[in-house]
Amino acid sequence: MGAAIISDGRLLAAQRAEPAHLAGGWELPGGKVDPGESDEDALVRECHEELGVKVRLSRRIGGDWPLSERALLRVWTAEIVAGEPRALEHLELRWLGPHELYDVAWLPGDRPVIDVLAAEGLG
Repeated sequence: MGAAIISDGRLLAAQRAEPAHLAGGWELPGGKVDPGESDEDALVRECHEELGVKVRLSRRIGGDWPLSERALLRVWTAEIVAGEPRALEHLELRWLGPHELYDVAWLPGDRPVIDVLAAEGLG
């Protein structure tokens, strides 16, 4: 699951710390769904664990974005309702405006979502 966290017309990007083959690449915050958890609940939990914030999810972007033969990315737009984002599990966080979306090296799985957000003017 991924969260396109938007605030003041800017998107929050997170730089991966691990695993080694993904470290340094940029992604939307999020993570895996635990057994018995809904996609939405997992995404809210992951944002709290990774960023120390509480988010409210809004609309889903696209459908299932394939990451590999066994993994899919599902993305929702989100807004922060409590807390200030901190890089608890990432190397760095950056807020990107509409004209800065391609200033970071997005991971291949996230790039199609960024293209949709860019075409929509950040949704």
